Amino acid sequence: MYQIELKRVYAPVEESDGARVLVDRLWPRGKPRSALELTEWYRDASPSTELRRRYHQQAISQTDFIKHYRNELTEQQDALLPLMRYVRAGTLTLLTASRRIEASHLPVLREQLLAALAEEDRLDSEPSSPPCWAHSEPGSQR
Repeated sequence: MYQIELKRVYAPVEESDGARVLVDRLWPRGKPRSALELTEWYRDASPSTELRRRYHQQAISQTDFIKHYRNELTEQQDALLPLMRYVRAGTLTLLTASRRIEASHLPVLREQLLAALAEEDRLDSEPSSPPCWAHSEPGSQR
C-alpha cells in the first residue's frame, strides 16, 4: 500500500524516487547539496549520535543497535510524522550515506514508519465514540 524505498545517497536520482529524504545526522562526504536533489535533510528520525558512534565502533552488535534505535523511535514518536506525510503523498525514498543499507538504520526506520501508518489507519477507521460503536456492531440498527 505505501511505497518506501531505501537508497544510498550516492545512487543516481530517479524520477520514481518521489520525496527524497536524507535521514542521517552527518552530511555525506564529497556531496554538494545541489547534487543530491533532496526534498529534505531530516535528522530527527536518525539514530542518536551516541548510538551511531557505538554501532560504528562495534561496541554494540547489530541486534542491540536495532533494539536501541527502535526504542529511540518509540520514545520520540512525533519524529515520524513528517516522514509519514511524505509517504501518504506518494513514494518516499529514504537516503543514507551508509555503505550497506541492510545494516543501516533505514530498514528499521521503514518498519517503524509502516507500523505507525498502519496504526494511524486502524485508529482512523474505528468509530470514535461509544454510540458509534453501538451502531457499528453487526445487527445493530440506528
